[in-house]
Amino acid sequence: MESLRSYETLFVLKPDLDEDATTAAIERLTELIQKNKGTVEQINRWGKKRLAYEIEDYREGYYTLVYFQGEPETAKELDRVMRISDFLLRHTIVRRDTA
Repeated sequence: MESLRSYETLFVLKPDLDEDATTAAIERLTELIQKNKGTVEQINRWGKKRLAYEIEDYREGYYTLVYFQGEPETAKELDRVMRISDFLLRHTIVRRDTA
């Protein structure tokens, strides 16, 4: 399996989710990575932070950074699910350099 690549995803959850819902959302996304031949390396919960601009009437969001390994299809499926998830305000997935 030498086609595994390093990625990081930063996503912003809606701030009005309670602690259990926030944890469940993060677990749902990390399990999705694992189900699609990926491995989660690290999860950094940054917590609630003020947004640079208002999104959907929210002024803050719950930031989480996840480092993971996966195939290109892993990142594509994660992006697809994140786009249709109603608990997310914004997300980005970036391939990390292996230098």
